[in-house]
Amino acid sequence: MATIKEVVLKHHKKEDGTYNIKFRLTHNRKVTYINTNHFAGEKQLKKDFTIKDRFLLSVISTEIAKYRMRLLELDCMLMHLDVKQLANRLVQPDENAVIDIIAFARQYVSELKEQGRNGTAYPILTVINSLCDYFGSQKVEIERINSIMLPDYERYLRKERRFKRKNQFGKDVYYVSKGLSDSGLHNHMRDLRTLFNAARDRFNDEDLGLISIKRYPFKKHKVIEAPMTAKRALTVKQIVKIIGFKCNPGSRAELAKEIFLLSFYMCGMNAKDIYDLSQSSISNKRVNYNRSKTRSRRKDSAFISINLIPEASPLLFKYINRLRERYADSSNFNKALNKGLKEIGEAIDISSLTAYCARHSFGSIARNECRFSKDDVAFALNHIDHSTRTTDIYIKPDWRIIDDVQFKVVSLLKKCRDKH
Repeated sequence: MATIKEVVLKHHKKEDGTYNIKFRLTHNRKVTYINTNHFAGEKQLKKDFTIKDRFLLSVISTEIAKYRMRLLELDCMLMHLDVKQLANRLVQPDENAVIDIIAFARQYVSELKEQGRNGTAYPILTVINSLCDYFGSQKVEIERINSIMLPDYERYLRKERRFKRKNQFGKDVYYVSKGLSDSGLHNHMRDLRTLFNAARDRFNDEDLGLISIKRYPFKKHKVIEAPMTAKRALTVKQIVKIIGFKCNPGSRAELAKEIFLLSFYMCGMNAKDIYDLSQSSISNKRVNYNRSKTRSRRKDSAFISINLIPEASPLLFKYINRLRERYADSSNFNKALNKGLKEIGEAIDISSLTAYCARHSFGSIARNECRFSKDDVAFALNHIDHSTRTTDIYIKPDWRIIDDVQFKVVSLLKKCRDKH
């Protein structure tokens, strides 16, 4: 039997001190949660975190009554649904009802953030704002996203646009945005397609023949291909110039330089993974972590073990656990990092210097200068999922391969540095 009840989770406290009220759905002894648009402050809650505010309870009770009625309607189907599928059926509107893509998108973004997938969530927020600007409304029926609308939407995105947003004080601020390039347009339309596909996954159930979103405009309208990106790999000599760059102690440039070098020494470790590292990640002079960008998409959770070499050790211990005190999140950290690197790049004549150049440079030097195989370079960069490749299912990962790549790349850098 399926049951549904309002709950407030203690650990889901927002920055403003409120808690999001959720509906806990229990089905076949499994539990999932349905987000709501309701929030409660501590004064509206009892000590056991149940709701005491009468008005809020009346509103929530009305919604729960609708869900319970929906459970009765789905009675014959319940045995065929797991708890996640049942939750999707409850939040799915009636077949003839209108699906608001903006409302769904905001809920989808909230779910992504709760999963720690901010890198996916923030581009979807950009899509939400752009769709609202394009249609001139905060509500957009999903049927309006169609193969006729999409080409006109692309033309709109390519033009200079003036739009209004609320600042941190709630005041309206006007901005001007340049038209998107081919690369920017590709990313934006790709993210819109991702959002549309997520809506289809939520509201359609082909196994049960429940199809609320019948059209798929991206079958006819193809997303523009991304242009070839400029190579971001640096030469060994350019990295030596970065090492030799003099920074003011405690400056943003110093942070950028040292994190860049730490990333390079640690086989191109991403800035977000450096930000997330803790003391528990270090064991037996190795840094063990799961690459954040791909851990949710890989069966091995993108785990890798990197040797903590002498060049990297002082940099790592200088910043570990301190970056989160200095920056609210990895996004702000990455912005500061790239601003500092831009400053360094302008000073030593390296154009478009970013944190990701460290990763590209490590891989390119390992392949082109040290002559490692592409498989070994991919292994060092943590691109290979050993649990999905047939042969690798039988082979235990040998981190010494990565150690060899790391040693030869860093040795080449030291050799070049000694010459200069």
